[in-house]
Amino acid sequence: MTPAQLAEILGEPPEPVGSWEREAVYRSAAALRAREPGARLAALVRPLPGISEVRVVAGGFLEIVVAEPGTLVEEITGAEITGGPAAGWPDLPRTWDNPGFVVRYGLARAVAVRRWARDLGVPSGPFEPASLTDPRDRAVLRVLAELPGRRSSRDAGWPGYLVRLALAYHDAHERAPAVPRGDEAVGTVHIARVRLAGAVRLVLAGGLPAVGQTTSERV
Repeated sequence: MTPAQLAEILGEPPEPVGSWEREAVYRSAAALRAREPGARLAALVRPLPGISEVRVVAGGFLEIVVAEPGTLVEEITGAEITGGPAAGWPDLPRTWDNPGFVVRYGLARAVAVRRWARDLGVPSGPFEPASLTDPRDRAVLRVLAELPGRRSSRDAGWPGYLVRLALAYHDAHERAPAVPRGDEAVGTVHIARVRLAGAVRLVLAGGLPAVGQTTSERV
């Protein structure tokens, strides 16, 4: 179950909440806006494929727990990111204090993963979302899950969002690598992480022009 699929049912994109390290939770105010009893809407959502649990919490909000948050990777299309004020990020200094460097270096790393995967024989599929269980992978998915809601927002806050996504991806890139190391055999987790890197690449590449930055595969 993906954010877009949930949005079709709820009438609006749900909001990811929490860290997603233990469970992937979306919160929705759809019942409040439609003046629909939360329990009734929860009963409609609960039997859907990919839903682990639906809770009605304080205030009438719904909390929806999805079984495999990695499925959202398959619906990422970064080209749809448009608008937003120019951030005016300078090219220099190329340090972690410069948000422009953080984002552009994140893009360069995500692009490099595709090349490394090809050179090391990591196949393009099959993609198994359930392989993305590492906390670093989950952290990237948590930020990606905000994309549908930000696209529909009048104040999407693209600069800060891109920095958060890039930082989460830097951590995953270094501590949960997408390609095998040493004598490690290629596994489903590598295929899934290469696909995750592809989603990050699309979002960062699509978002940089929206904040007045030039897209480049190199830093």
